Amino acid sequence: MFTGIVEAVGTVLSVERKGTGAVIRIATPESFNLQGRVRIGDSIATNGVCLTATALHDRVYSADASVETLSLTTIGTWKNGHSVNLELALTPLSHLGGHIMQGHVDGIGEITALKRSTTSLDVYIRAPRELLPYIALKGSIAVDGASLTVNGLEDDVFRLTLIPHTQAELALDNWLAGAKVNLEVDVLARYLERLIEGKALLRQEPAKTSAAQGSVSLETLLKNGFV
Repeated sequence: MFTGIVEAVGTVLSVERKGTGAVIRIATPESFNLQGRVRIGDSIATNGVCLTATALHDRVYSADASVETLSLTTIGTWKNGHSVNLELALTPLSHLGGHIMQGHVDGIGEITALKRSTTSLDVYIRAPRELLPYIALKGSIAVDGASLTVNGLEDDVFRLTLIPHTQAELALDNWLAGAKVNLEVDVLARYLERLIEGKALLRQEPAKTSAAQGSVSLETLLKNGFV
């Protein structure tokens, strides 16, 4: 689990294809204290993707990406020198400064525009249609692993407003109009949706039908694709 509070910005050293997957090597800044805090097998959110450290060397860690991870995230577009946001997994004593994240990317968004003022940067991102029900005004969303607040929402485009501190802490050199970003919606919204669906199902009374017609049960709904 993660909070979306980015700890450091790393640099992609290589993305080497291995069969249908890939091996990724990420260089971390000295301040990240990779050797002091990370062991092989630990999880590191890398631009919002939960990756397992498979090798450590000085300030560099390696991680494997499966074919599914490559298909659902922007990893396949990363080139040498690409900047990425880094965050270690939560511990029981971690300060929860953002919102609960799993590091499981729900979809890929596209930056449509950036508008800079004297004090802030507005970023407009087009989200996949299937994610729109989970994006709420003033709600939280993870963009490339950063926990951010939705400050505007119109049709399929939402707006983020980044204050100077946030801009300084994130890997923003890749955020240009047309760039792709990893999106993870608030997991609480997904569980709430499922809870409502489940409660509605439980409230349904069994249909009073003849033995020949059979009765409506959860098993029947599942078999026929209604649930």
